[in-house]
Amino acid sequence: MKIQVGFLISYDYELLKNALPRVYKDADTIFLAIDKDRKTWNGASFSIDASFFSWIKEVDSENKIVIYEDQFYQENLTTMECEVRERKMLSEKMGIGNWLIQLDADEYFLDFKKFVSDIRKYDSYLKSPKAQEIQIAAYLVNIYKFVEDGFLYVDEPTRCLTATNIPNYKVGRNTRKRIIYTDNLILHETLSRSEKELETKFKNWGHKNELNPHFLEKWKSATKENYQELKNVFYIEPEKWKSLNYVTGKNIDEVSKNFNPKDFLPSSFYIWKKNFGQWFKFLFKK
Repeated sequence: MKIQVGFLISYDYELLKNALPRVYKDADTIFLAIDKDRKTWNGASFSIDASFFSWIKEVDSENKIVIYEDQFYQENLTTMECEVRERKMLSEKMGIGNWLIQLDADEYFLDFKKFVSDIRKYDSYLKSPKAQEIQIAAYLVNIYKFVEDGFLYVDEPTRCLTATNIPNYKVGRNTRKRIIYTDNLILHETLSRSEKELETKFKNWGHKNELNPHFLEKWKSATKENYQELKNVFYIEPEKWKSLNYVTGKNIDEVSKNFNPKDFLPSSFYIWKKNFGQWFKFLFKK
């Protein structure tokens, strides 16, 4: 019943330097999944500087990190099918019977210790995982863009399916089984990148065929001065992200300190309702 954390490593591997230290202490093992041919899910090539692996050795003071290289790209599969396949392969490597927590390099827990404490309440689900499949959700703070002296972020939290006891993924990390919601936050550096980096991401991720064609123009126009005027800013279905907000901070560490989770998270009653609804929905399902 270990806390196993897996990261998918690709062209944005440098972001792991923000993500990994936040989970290192409270994880039992950390797996880094890297395509051995250095291919993205779209078949594009990428490279990883040798200094990155030197950094891994430096931070791995307790020998927790496992580099898992395999052939994750398959030319006969779509980008989403490649993603699901890699996530399943990674989870098998992490070991069924443990908490399987999968994160991307651009996802940074604000308090991973608390998240681990929360999911430990459900350790009984690890004893016979196939008989009672569940997934654990936290909430994302979607960082939209770097601007002067801070970041623009989406003004509403979004669900992030983070942990599961059985990795029967159907789309991304979603197994379509019962969800247990927790009041934990993850900073998601999904769009706060350079224009070139965004274009690389959109060409190679699992949702590349769903991209809103007008997204990039709106993203380019966003500033500290006009963000309150911008509405419907999501990169797939625009109305899913209705508005933006601003937080000061020159880097992720400063933003983490300046961001108040109590002002952002759904209420405890809302989370209770969501969990009751999920429990009831799957009560009579096998």
